[in-house]
Amino acid sequence: MTSRYDAFVLFAEMRTGSNQLEDSLNALPGVQGFGEVFNPVFVGEQNRTELFGIDIAARTADPMPMLRAVIAAKGLTGLRFFHDHDPRVLDAILDDPRIAKVMLSRSPLDSYVSLCIAEKTGQWRLTNPKMARRAEAIFDPRDFDDLVARQRVFRERIHRRLQETGQSAFWIAYEEIGDLAVLNGLAAWLGVPDRLDAVPGRLKRQNPGPIEDKIANPEIMRAHLATLDPFLLARPVQTEPPRGPAVPTMMIAAESAILALPVPGGPNAALRDWLTALDGAPPVEGMTQKTLRPWMRRHAGFTSLAVVRHPVARACHAFQQMRTGTDPQADRIRRVLVNQHGVEPDGDLRAAFLGFLRFLAANLGGQSALPVAQRWASQSAILAGMAQVVPPHRILREEAAQAELDAIAASVGRPPTRFAAGGSVPDGLVDDEVEAACLAAYRRDYLAFGFPKWIAG
Repeated sequence: MTSRYDAFVLFAEMRTGSNQLEDSLNALPGVQGFGEVFNPVFVGEQNRTELFGIDIAARTADPMPMLRAVIAAKGLTGLRFFHDHDPRVLDAILDDPRIAKVMLSRSPLDSYVSLCIAEKTGQWRLTNPKMARRAEAIFDPRDFDDLVARQRVFRERIHRRLQETGQSAFWIAYEEIGDLAVLNGLAAWLGVPDRLDAVPGRLKRQNPGPIEDKIANPEIMRAHLATLDPFLLARPVQTEPPRGPAVPTMMIAAESAILALPVPGGPNAALRDWLTALDGAPPVEGMTQKTLRPWMRRHAGFTSLAVVRHPVARACHAFQQMRTGTDPQADRIRRVLVNQHGVEPDGDLRAAFLGFLRFLAANLGGQSALPVAQRWASQSAILAGMAQVVPPHRILREEAAQAELDAIAASVGRPPTRFAAGGSVPDGLVDDEVEAACLAAYRRDYLAFGFPKWIAG
């Protein structure tokens, strides 16, 4: 029987039972796990500094030969990989469908307490229960939260990459690493023909018993756990598609070390005019990442800025474009609004705007047949896309931008230059109901940029 895979990686964390699971895999003929091959302080296991003729110094200089050596070794070979291991090899591992991905999980609280005890006792493995060392953990809320957050980011990255590349993983819980049927199921999934007759029993659980019996300050632990959100109920669900960096839309001042990140639907014409007046020449546009990065290197200390518009004014701008546009896209949007959302663009202005805002909430929430247009996408999503290449050093709200732009001009030795802020909204168009509809559509932007309720100028 030919293996489905050339190698395997066991994604786990400290104190999740990864040693025992790797021992079980190593008990299968032709299977060999080499431990924490990319642990920053050792190679494979504690105190080892070399593997396949590659030492820590060589691995640090370039980790890829070590990964290739693991894959090329005889049999089905593998390694264990934790969130704090060398990140340079992670993409290569995740993108290779011939490397099997095994995901081992354990209750974060259990693993945290076990880690605290191991650090206090210095005992990381136990083969003889008589040699067990006892200690009580001290629960530190901040350390616990930091550890959980780092591990969550790591696992979400793996999960996302497997989805993007169309791969699957074998999921196994700490409680299952001693289950013979599950272990043999893992062997079958890996394409290994042999099966285990028994679970290898060399390693023993180090800290059995209830969690509270292992902690010196259980009252602090209980109080902190009561404040957590284990099911992420308060976590915002981002149904809006992620945005790219949109480098060609960025504007570089003709002479000054200033880079503007225009937000579609914002005061971009005014921003372009401000840059033109600043240096007496139009800004440079239409760049690519290849041409932008040399400019960034040449202009160390440059300022990148973005001007964001109040969601009410920005939504009104998109609304007016939809109502008056003569292009096929505007006509398509109008037909969708009429036929699918019950909005009459040419009817009562306030009712039409209110209906448009409710359409935006549905559209940004993934409940519309129309894609999210750049001119009404959330400004936070747009800037997050740009931040993949360059983050905005200054984010200015349009209504207060003049004073901050004057300070930026002074920092590059230029006199104050007028910034023609726009963002007007017809009188009487906005009331509490309209504002609430805009908040429902753009809650993320209100929170991220600190926008107050709209006040008509």
